[in-house]
Amino acid sequence: MVEKGESSESNPGLVRCGSFRDEENFHRQAASFGASGSRNTSPLGRMGSRNTSPSRQKGVKTKPRGLDEETVAAFSKAVQPDIQMEDNIWAMLPEDLLNEILARIPPFMIFRLRSVCKRWNSILQDNGFLKFHSQVPSHGPCLLTYWRNSQTPQCSVFSLPLKQWFRIPFTFLPQWAFWLVGSSGGLVCFSGLDGLTFRTLVCNPLTQTWRTLPSMHYNQQRQLIMIVDRKDRSFKVIATSDIYGDNSLPTEVYDSKLDKWSLHQTMPAVNLCSSKMAYCDSRLYLETLSPLGLMMYRLDTGHWEHIPAKFPRSLLDGYLVAGTQKRLFLVGRIGLYSTLQSMRIWELDHTKFVWVEVNRMPPKYFRALLRLSAERFECFGQDNLICFTSWNQGKGLLYDVDKKQWSWIAGCALPSYNSHVCFYEPRFDAMIY
Repeated sequence: MVEKGESSESNPGLVRCGSFRDEENFHRQAASFGASGSRNTSPLGRMGSRNTSPSRQKGVKTKPRGLDEETVAAFSKAVQPDIQMEDNIWAMLPEDLLNEILARIPPFMIFRLRSVCKRWNSILQDNGFLKFHSQVPSHGPCLLTYWRNSQTPQCSVFSLPLKQWFRIPFTFLPQWAFWLVGSSGGLVCFSGLDGLTFRTLVCNPLTQTWRTLPSMHYNQQRQLIMIVDRKDRSFKVIATSDIYGDNSLPTEVYDSKLDKWSLHQTMPAVNLCSSKMAYCDSRLYLETLSPLGLMMYRLDTGHWEHIPAKFPRSLLDGYLVAGTQKRLFLVGRIGLYSTLQSMRIWELDHTKFVWVEVNRMPPKYFRALLRLSAERFECFGQDNLICFTSWNQGKGLLYDVDKKQWSWIAGCALPSYNSHVCFYEPRFDAMIY
C-alpha cells in the first residue's frame, strides 16, 4: 500500500538554504537580488536603467546563460516578468512540450512548482511527464542528510552540481524512532522501532510517497541495505545480522515484486570488523576479523562464502565502497602514530584476492579533514565517487576515482554529529513499486 503525505497546497514546499548554522543568509541573499526578484531583460528596460559610469562598469561581471547563483537565489520569490504574457498562449501550450520543458528543470525546483497550480501539480504525477523525466540525464550526485531536531525529523539535500542546500519537508513520514539506512535509484530506506516492533519503510522524498514493508520473520533490529533495479522496476532489501552483531539469524531478503521477505542461509559464525556493507555486482560484502578477509553474499544463490583477502598492514579503520563495473574499494587510515597517519584507497583484485593501492589522500587534505587522530569520519560512495565527511570539522571531501581528483565540497557544512549522510539521486520517476 502506497501512502502519500500532505498535498502540495497544505504542505510546505522544498526550501533552499545556504547553511544549517545560519539559514537567514539565504533570505538576505534573495532579498539583495531585487524587490521584484527578477531581472529586467527587455531592450527598453536596459536603455532606461543602464548605468554607464566608469565606477559602475568596473563592477559588472558577465555570466553565461543558465542556472546561476542569482537564478537559484531568486527562485524562492515570485517572478514578475517585465512583459505580461497572455494566459491563453500558455493555456494552449501542447502537453508534450510542457512535459519536456518541465522534465529538464532541476528536480528540486520542480518540487516547488507543484504549488503553482493544480494543473502543474497533476502534471508532475502524470505518466507523460515521468516518461520525459526518465529520459533526460540525471541531475547529478547529491548528499542527503537526515537527523532529528527535538524529535522532529529533518532532511536536507546538498546538490553537488548546483552547490546548494535544499530542505525537504519530512513530516509526511510516521513518527517512529527510525534512522537512515541508505539510498538507491531515487528511493530512500529507513528502519526503526514502532513501539516494540522493528519496521522498515521506503520513500521517495520528492513525491512524498512512502510504504511500510511487511514485518520480517524475526522481530529484531537488523543491518539492512537496499538495492533498486530501475529496469526491472523493483527493489530489494537485504537484512543480515542484527544491530548488535548477532549472526545467528537467517539472512532475509525483501522483494518488492513479491511484497514479502524470504529466508536464506545464515551467515557463518565470523567476527565482523564493521557493520558497514557494500553491494557490488549482485554481491554483498562485509569485513571480517576472524577469519580475516571478507564475507560475500550472492543475491542470486542466497549463499555466503568467505574471501581470504588480507587487509593492509597497520589499517586502523576501513570502509568498503562499491564502484562501477564490479570495482570494490577499501578506504581507511593507516599508521601506528598520529603524526605518520594517512588516508589511502585500495581496490580488490578479484583474481588474486589482494588489495592494490590506487591512491592516497594528500597530506594537506588529511590534516584539514582530521586534525586529531581519534576524530570520527564517515566514508561512502556512489559510482566512482568517494565522499569523506568529518563531523568535528563539518567538512566534506570528494574523490573522483576516474579523474583521480580531490576537491572540497564547496558550501557543504554538515549540520550535527548525529546526522546520517548518504549519496542520493533525486528522481520523480522512482516509484514505490
